[in-house]
Amino acid sequence: MESTSTHAIVQALTRAIVEHRLQPGAKLAEQKLADHFGVSRTLVRQALFQLSQNRLIRLEPARGAFVATPSVDEARQVFAVRRMLEAGMTREFVRSVTPARLKALREHVAQEKAAVAGEDVSERTELLGDFHVRMAELMGNQVLAQMLGELISRCALITLMYQSASEAAHSNDEHADIVKALAARDEERAVRLMTEHLLHVEANLTFDRQVPTSDIALALS
Repeated sequence: MESTSTHAIVQALTRAIVEHRLQPGAKLAEQKLADHFGVSRTLVRQALFQLSQNRLIRLEPARGAFVATPSVDEARQVFAVRRMLEAGMTREFVRSVTPARLKALREHVAQEKAAVAGEDVSERTELLGDFHVRMAELMGNQVLAQMLGELISRCALITLMYQSASEAAHSNDEHADIVKALAARDEERAVRLMTEHLLHVEANLTFDRQVPTSDIALALS
């Protein structure tokens, strides 16, 4: 029962953050959440800890929990580093491409497409980011996969919060085009498509969003 309640709180808060009903920096008071969900503060604390692991909120000693405040400048820097890394990764992937690796990437792109169609914002964001890590993993380069995973997680909240459904679908289409270029062993085209894709994702993040409410009951209703 407790795990179900914790999961329900995590899901409700995740949706409120992702759907822009809670703004970055909003304080998440344990007692207010406990009252809203009709559960103990212990369950709320467990849920907040899970959300902090996912980088959706930050926990501050003696101050409490707050919706994470992603830095736009940091995201810009992360995308710049990713373009440098992923251009090289794409070149290497083309040179070592195999039918099995292509099959795995195509299956991943199909999963993305299903998540976009199903309007599962959290899952589609995770899958769209994982496409890049998957390429590194398929090459057998665990160091690169770990580095990319960390870079992607640093801007994951920004992508999660500011990428529209139409742009997510566009990202999925671009991943499919990249796989086609990889399959054709067209190194220059694959690198160009990857670079353009990362530029598109960054350029289409919508930062001029409406200011959401900081009222927990209203945000979760």
